[in-house]
Amino acid sequence: GLFVTDYFTRTPRKLSPFRSFASIELFHFHIPEDTVIAVWNLITFKEQGGTFGDHCPDRSITVYFRSGAPSVINPLHTHFPRDTAVPGSFALTLTWTLPNRTTGVFNVTSPLPGDWFLAAHLPKDEGKISVKGLYEECQYLFQPQLIVQRLVNIAVLYPGHVTEQTMGPHNRSSLYKVFVPSYTSRVLVEVLRCRGTEGCPLWLRVRAKAPPLHNSTALDCREHAPCQLALELPFWQHWYYVLVEKHPGVPGPVSFQVTVQITDCSRPSLARPPFLPSSASMNMPHSFGSAGGLGLGDSSPPASPNGTKHPVSVPTASPTSERCWPVRPTLRNELDTFSVHFYIFFGPNVSVPPDRPAVFVINLLPVLDSGGVLNLELRLNVSSLCGENVTVFGCLNHEVPLTTGDNTSVTCETESLAGFLLSVNATASLSRLRIPYPQTGSWYLSLRSLCATEHGFEPCANVTAEVYLRAYLSPCINDCGIYGQCKLLRTNNYLYAACECKAGWNGWGCTDNAEAFSYGFQLLSTLLLCLSNVMFVPPVAIAVRSHYLLEAAVYIFTMFFSTFYHACDQPGIVVFCIMEYDVLQFCDFLGSLMSVWVTVIAMARLQPVVKQASAGRGCIGLGTERTQPDWYSVAPQVLYLLGAMLLSMALQMDRHGLWNLLGPSLFALGIMAIAWTARTIRRRHCYPPTWKRWAFYLCPGALIAAAAVLLYAFVETEENYFYIHSIWHLLIAGSVGFLLPPRAKPSRRLGPLPRRKGCGYQLCINEQEELGLVDPAVASINSICTS
Repeated sequence: GLFVTDYFTRTPRKLSPFRSFASIELFHFHIPEDTVIAVWNLITFKEQGGTFGDHCPDRSITVYFRSGAPSVINPLHTHFPRDTAVPGSFALTLTWTLPNRTTGVFNVTSPLPGDWFLAAHLPKDEGKISVKGLYEECQYLFQPQLIVQRLVNIAVLYPGHVTEQTMGPHNRSSLYKVFVPSYTSRVLVEVLRCRGTEGCPLWLRVRAKAPPLHNSTALDCREHAPCQLALELPFWQHWYYVLVEKHPGVPGPVSFQVTVQITDCSRPSLARPPFLPSSASMNMPHSFGSAGGLGLGDSSPPASPNGTKHPVSVPTASPTSERCWPVRPTLRNELDTFSVHFYIFFGPNVSVPPDRPAVFVINLLPVLDSGGVLNLELRLNVSSLCGENVTVFGCLNHEVPLTTGDNTSVTCETESLAGFLLSVNATASLSRLRIPYPQTGSWYLSLRSLCATEHGFEPCANVTAEVYLRAYLSPCINDCGIYGQCKLLRTNNYLYAACECKAGWNGWGCTDNAEAFSYGFQLLSTLLLCLSNVMFVPPVAIAVRSHYLLEAAVYIFTMFFSTFYHACDQPGIVVFCIMEYDVLQFCDFLGSLMSVWVTVIAMARLQPVVKQASAGRGCIGLGTERTQPDWYSVAPQVLYLLGAMLLSMALQMDRHGLWNLLGPSLFALGIMAIAWTARTIRRRHCYPPTWKRWAFYLCPGALIAAAAVLLYAFVETEENYFYIHSIWHLLIAGSVGFLLPPRAKPSRRLGPLPRRKGCGYQLCINEQEELGLVDPAVASINSICTS
């Protein structure tokens, strides 16, 4: 046939260590129909600081593949919630072949058409809490690329018609496809009039949705005459592919005929009529909404390009074929994203008669509904059993209802189907089923009542069981419980939901308590983080005693919001929030940075320096006295206000950035260094002048602050966060008590000199030397008045 190659790619994304499904990177692809091979090229490379990360460690990358919906993964081997069905997926681990780049290839022969999802993540890390921007982290970027090769102009088989084909010596196979509509109970594929040099050296293979593989349903025509392959309970509304393959080593041409017969289960005595509606003749799926049969077309389908079609006689179905029962639809009621309720007409109580099953259909929209959880609940009304030992079995199958045979009703499995089994009886009257990330399409629920006897289950006599049926779609399982948060995530235009657990709880629904924190530990951690802020009380007392009222107000602000922020930030159930979390976090960060800012500015003692810089200019008055403005007393307050505004802006831009802490601290330290240097040069003596101030206050305070910063930046992890961060509170508050300068003693200033009569000109020069800790009484004040 003719092949067409398509290419798809996705933008590289940064991978994260696995903690929950919320930390994975999800990629969405769409594989077209008639695809014979799909090749994923998996590209991974390292980056560090905008360059290639040659020195980054090699960390294994796990990639998951699944068709129809995202993969339900469990790399940490945690427990799933009860009554949860875990769909399978394929996993691949990439190994590094180059220092900064590696490439993996994943081939899928004859993949299922439709949506495919790739999920990738890094291994779980050690839980190190690193300060953003402290050092360049290693980034692992992952980019998948998809190349598909599909066949075009595949010959279409029409039920009840014969297609003739001659396979030349150099041809190995012929591929066909036939569309199976709804309410089809049996598909029969037959090879007729097969002629070859060695009898009928052909293999007949059939597969749904995609071209057959080596392990698909197959039949050797040399060993079976007639060569007929029957498929019971085929998938509805899908293409079936028929592959006629020649045995290897067979010389010469082989001629044969292929025909397909489809049995309408709504009328078991008839097969599909030889003519189909015009929509089917145009290779378009056609949905038959009623169980009464098909609408007949008036024209025959066109001839196939590789053969001739002739009507054939339609044999009647075997007398053992069972009827298919009417399918009751459900009403879809969308409440929110992934919050959909499916209501049953004349429900939710359902009567299950003893002689036939009750079949319901739940339609999940493509792409939109695959990112949530499909929930199903059966509750038996025990009073309706009339004392009989009745068990109601429910089979949930995808794309076709399973209603034939007692054994299949109990196991919900056949050779080609695998469904989910639910059962309720007088002892266990409630049954639940949860399917995370269900495949979209039609899900059929078949309810059947059977009575338990000595020989197993048998059809009941005259008991009609009543069952309460509830089906709905939810974002997460039980909303992730009290120790989890259900998050709505997005990958480009695809939405999906996942749980993010806390307080040591794990699992898909945050129900695995193997590593969970106890209530005592949660209470202890909360008390440590909150009560450690009481250490700010001594700095507040020192600031008030030294007349640093503005600084004391900032310390009180920090202590208050840090206490209630950590009370609201706890991962467990010991949580207390007085306002919104984001407001508490902003105020806590702002208070911490403002505490550093006002402490360093207070240590600089800018008011005497600015005042000294303005001394000597004096005041010159002519006729009337002019007083000098005292603008230098406002300089520290200007810096306080400017720092508050700039810090608020920086926190709004990036609340966790490193320079939000280092920038203001270094700027304030620079101002302090300039002020101290100016005093040292002017006085020709080191400032502060006393060694006791350096030995008992400045050096211990600086060492305590440095130790706090080192703990915060390099030691803090998720496991020791409660202890290390509490120590951080104690050290920072303790360093403030040491570094805050002593009380500024009042300076003695001369008042204005009395003006002599007749003096038309007066020059006044006032000078005062600021000596820090030295009593200002020893300062000499020179006043020179010249008239």
